Amino acid sequence: MSSSNSIHTPQVHSNLGTNPFTTPLRLSRAPSVDERSSNGRPQSYFPAIAANGTHTRRRKFKSARLVEGEYDEKPWASTKHPKLKWERGIFYGSVVIGVAIGAIICYMAYASVTNHDYCIILDDSFHDIDESTWSYEIQRGGFGSGSFEWTTKDPKNAYTDADGLHIVPTLTTESTDITNDQLTDNYVLNLTTTGECTTTGVDNCSIRSNKTAGTIINPVRSARLSTKGKKSILYGKVEVVAKMPQGAWLWPAIWMMPQDSKYGEWPKSGEIDIAESRGNAGDDYAASGGRDSLISALHWGPVPEADAFYKTSGQHRVRRTDYSETFHTFGLEWSENYLFTYIDSRLLQVFFIKFNKGHRNMWDRGGFGQSIVNHSALYDPWSQTGRPNTPFDQPFYLILDVAVGGTNGFFPDQVGNKPWGDQSGTAMKEFWDAQSSWYSTWGEGDKRGLTVKSVKMYKEGAC
Repeated sequence: MSSSNSIHTPQVHSNLGTNPFTTPLRLSRAPSVDERSSNGRPQSYFPAIAANGTHTRRRKFKSARLVEGEYDEKPWASTKHPKLKWERGIFYGSVVIGVAIGAIICYMAYASVTNHDYCIILDDSFHDIDESTWSYEIQRGGFGSGSFEWTTKDPKNAYTDADGLHIVPTLTTESTDITNDQLTDNYVLNLTTTGECTTTGVDNCSIRSNKTAGTIINPVRSARLSTKGKKSILYGKVEVVAKMPQGAWLWPAIWMMPQDSKYGEWPKSGEIDIAESRGNAGDDYAASGGRDSLISALHWGPVPEADAFYKTSGQHRVRRTDYSETFHTFGLEWSENYLFTYIDSRLLQVFFIKFNKGHRNMWDRGGFGQSIVNHSALYDPWSQTGRPNTPFDQPFYLILDVAVGGTNGFFPDQVGNKPWGDQSGTAMKEFWDAQSSWYSTWGEGDKRGLTVKSVKMYKEGAC
């Protein structure tokens, strides 16, 4: 064998440390011949010990197969795979495209309901109560709801200040000369004798308290203001900036009724509820929503027993606050083809209805042709117009009020410790007898009332 093919053994140095786990110096991972046993296997990977007892020289392991300078220790840092550029481009491009598409969809949805010209017909910030615009409705109860208040023109119940219009309920025994004994027995309240009553019907304008019968004078007084006969719109927009009241069984409402009942008595001619709430605390009235909940609806039907409001209604609830804490804009947008209500922005809709989608008319939408009420088929009061939005095709006026209690189901029985039953003949007395359970929940001063900062009404079309 020539000298060029001989195997060299490592030199031994005696001045190194004693760590037995250090790799011995060699030019290859393979052990030398003299390190091998007779069977060809290495005797040991540990360093040999010199005759003087010292260990051989140790060096850090270094591969003989890889020559320094001929390889890159971090190839991912210096050379990037070309596919990575495409992956990043596709990812960030998709994000940008998604955001752009979402923005376009939102804009189109927003723009699609603002394609009308509007002319403002009412802009009131309530420096006072302008009786050329607003009328007081004075009567007992309200519109068949069986509510317990008596609406008045008393400045204790409706007044203005720097915050706007306040509609505030008061106890009858505190704001009149009627005593508690007279409230419950042998007293006659007759609103027609002074010409105050603004409606018809004996029960709407007068009552006699009787302890035996359980009938009492309305124990609460409040106010209801409307633009009836003064301001109304057929298609347009309404925006009311308001703050709801605090107090169990208070019923604030911003709503609209037809100027003329062209199709018959309620609900044949319709009703538009822009915003209604309950004054009860949300935790106490969790099932149906208290003052943390806002309700909008259309009421319509051939008879009261077939009111189909549940098919055209919506509810919006807030968390950790309620609608009595701050002012909100409660809005309505209404055209021949659609109607919707919203809170603060048209993008936060409470409910939406498209009149000409899926149904020929409101009669078909309600399915009234298959309904039987009191063993009789129902009469269709709307389809003869040929319009899909009848009865919501007539001028409506605006109403602002705070009712108290009621027997029409707005406050469901057995919810929130309700102290009266809707079917009871003495519901108002039951409510009054439970005064200790609800009066302490009514907010102080203005907080128990509906506060309205401004009202704007627009009609569709040019001025």
